[in-house]
Amino acid sequence: MGLLSRKASCNSHGQDSSYFLGWQEYENNPYHEVTNPKGIIQMGLAENQLCFDLFESWLVKNPDAVSLKRDGKSIFKELALFQDYHGLPALKNALVDFMAEIRRNKVIFDPNHIVLTAGATSANETLMFCLADEGDAFLLPTPYYPGFDRDLKWRTGVEIIPIHCTGSNGFKITLSAIEEAYQQAQKKNLTVKGVLITNPSNPLGTTMAREELDLLINFIDDKQIHLISDEVYSGTVFNSPSFVSVMEVLKDKNLEKTQVWERVHLVYSLSKDLSLPGFRIGAIYSNDSIVVAAATKMSSFGLVSSQTQYLLSAMLSDKKFTKEYVSENHRRLRQRRRDLISGLEKAGIRCLDSNAGLFCWVDMRHLLNSDTFEAEMELWEKIVYDVKLNISPGSSCHCVEPGWFRVCFANMSENTLQIAIQRLESFVSSIATINTQSHEELKSLRKKTRNNWVFRLSFQSFHDREQDDR
Repeated sequence: MGLLSRKASCNSHGQDSSYFLGWQEYENNPYHEVTNPKGIIQMGLAENQLCFDLFESWLVKNPDAVSLKRDGKSIFKELALFQDYHGLPALKNALVDFMAEIRRNKVIFDPNHIVLTAGATSANETLMFCLADEGDAFLLPTPYYPGFDRDLKWRTGVEIIPIHCTGSNGFKITLSAIEEAYQQAQKKNLTVKGVLITNPSNPLGTTMAREELDLLINFIDDKQIHLISDEVYSGTVFNSPSFVSVMEVLKDKNLEKTQVWERVHLVYSLSKDLSLPGFRIGAIYSNDSIVVAAATKMSSFGLVSSQTQYLLSAMLSDKKFTKEYVSENHRRLRQRRRDLISGLEKAGIRCLDSNAGLFCWVDMRHLLNSDTFEAEMELWEKIVYDVKLNISPGSSCHCVEPGWFRVCFANMSENTLQIAIQRLESFVSSIATINTQSHEELKSLRKKTRNNWVFRLSFQSFHDREQDDR
């Protein structure tokens, strides 16, 4: 190991998290309705497979985009040759228009302030490199996406300090929780460079209230630090309340061209809103020209292929298609969530009320043997290995309350979801049966003990009377 770097030989990647371990178990025994019907169903992957028919229909109608042609003439050579890391202007223009459309055009984005990256993972890490040095800290509200332990920390050396949120108020951010996290960082002699949020939240599936965003803006203004808003799920908001971007709040507070305006940065991606994680289209949006310039240079380590940029610029420029897609995607997500919630309710399981995302934050605290994370892991292992469902335990998301789980619903067919629900219902029913049997056995034991006690008491009383008679 002495010939390797410390980075290669250390264990700070986070791959040993139960979040990733569940994936490994799924990959070793993946469910297939024909070839492996008893395999593990993947409910730990936040992927949207509900609208591929819409994409395929568009591709059939737009053969030039697929064939790398413009006005019927091949541009293969043009796209195959070197492109600089600023990205194709056509994609950047189309992307900022799509981002504005999702936000109901209440925010207008400047294509000169956007940096293309190979997915949101690259965007978040690049921002860490731009805003913080090794040993500095960012504050993150819990529960948060388990991959952040890898994306934000592994190569940058930046520390994460959790802002502990609880189920008592629906896991909303409070000023006391932020201040406590900030003080915790100071006690560790860490310089806090900013706060990173996901809005809509992964794993909660909820959008942030304007009051929370106001609180965050005031906090970073007071502390003179940055705010990163990861808004990769902004196009998945399928129920009210509607999505409010932090950029909209800044605009409403007339904070354009101020210092705080330049310290707020967005991360975006087409992996969730357009269901295209394999295309690796991510973006950083910043009002700070120095951050944009630095991030653009860093993007050379994770460029998006010109062919991908050309195809998606054509797709996003088709405004009729994007509007129809977003509307239909919302409808299908809403229905799919309703199907999951209905099935869970039949099993006696409830979820946090949510309005966005590709998952539900599921409350299984009543199924724990004790109010501990050890009990949570015991339950998770039963669900993965016995029930054959891969879900993500709350502890992998740094939730402070044991018994919560993230359950994804959009990465499978409707039939597979129903099978998953049936498995979970059977599992919960078996627990209830065991508990009932244990209760009956306890009652029987108590009755037997009581009868023995009554018999011994009666015998002792009879014996005492005999002694008295003598």
